[in-house]
Amino acid sequence: MRFTFTLIIILSLLLSSCEEQLASRLGLDISTDDNKTLIGDYFGQITPDSIPQVFAPGIVSNGLNNRDITITPAGDEIYFVSNTPNYNYAAIFVISRENNVWNDPQVVSFGTNTNYISIEPCLSFDGNTLFYASNKPVSDSSKKDVMNIWKVNRIDNNWAEPIPLDSNINSNQGEYYPSLTKYGTLYFTREEKNRINFIYRSEFRNGTFTPPERLPIQVNCGKNRFNAYISPDESFIIIPAIGVEKEVVGTNYYISFRNDEDHWSNPQNMGNKVNDNLGQGWSASLSPDGKYLFFMSSKGLDENLLPEKLSVEFFANLQTEPQNGNSDIYWVSTDFIDDLRSQAIFEK
Repeated sequence: MRFTFTLIIILSLLLSSCEEQLASRLGLDISTDDNKTLIGDYFGQITPDSIPQVFAPGIVSNGLNNRDITITPAGDEIYFVSNTPNYNYAAIFVISRENNVWNDPQVVSFGTNTNYISIEPCLSFDGNTLFYASNKPVSDSSKKDVMNIWKVNRIDNNWAEPIPLDSNINSNQGEYYPSLTKYGTLYFTREEKNRINFIYRSEFRNGTFTPPERLPIQVNCGKNRFNAYISPDESFIIIPAIGVEKEVVGTNYYISFRNDEDHWSNPQNMGNKVNDNLGQGWSASLSPDGKYLFFMSSKGLDENLLPEKLSVEFFANLQTEPQNGNSDIYWVSTDFIDDLRSQAIFEK
């Protein structure tokens, strides 16, 4: 419990000590009666336009390694992941809103066991089932270090006991990053020989997922690919991939569009709104209304954080600031995706 307790303490301190700074930087709507109260959609932040912004600095992007975000349809629960650099510890956090007031972050009830990591949450379209990846063994004979996809159902506003997906989805090779359409079709990543990952799709029929199909090279592009996100209407998929373009370094976000014949367009680099020269992005998703794209990025140290002289205080404060070199979550308007759609090329 030491890791999760420490994270909660850090986040609580940030909420109490950085309030005025957050309000100044992002226009957070803060109650005058209680300096710790955040209200309004997205914690009262000013929503982004075409220029990406750090999402909820000091609250979600909290200086730790942050990734993977999913939001309920009503926008009253926001789930995200924080992890140690070596992934010895990783947990899913939730921040919930009651009577328009946001509560403090909490580790989800089913993810507090320090023996296992829980990452990559994805809510169903109705918000009543949450899928995620964990190295918790799915049976007595399975290995701890193999990642599998689990689901947990909401019962009376609480999460029930998690259930691993069946052997149609989970194998002995490792499955990651569940992503669902509004019809319940599951997209996920499977790690195969030599740690090469492939994107699969499985439809939900008669209460179970069908045997998955590996998607074509337009989706399984490059030398390796990770954590693909499917849009709820299944019209496009975002693929963090490496080796798609010879001159591009690291893992970058690509997008492929799907037409009515279930054909996929050639992958397109999503551009400098979400990609940078470090190439360290592995996780993307949309807001419930589709207006905003969330994406994880490690952009390196923000030079604006540098003081004139280095000090002990600088390094202490750096641990709790976003853009300190660890991964943060950013958000940006999705308008640019329509421009990419107009450029989509479908091979005959």
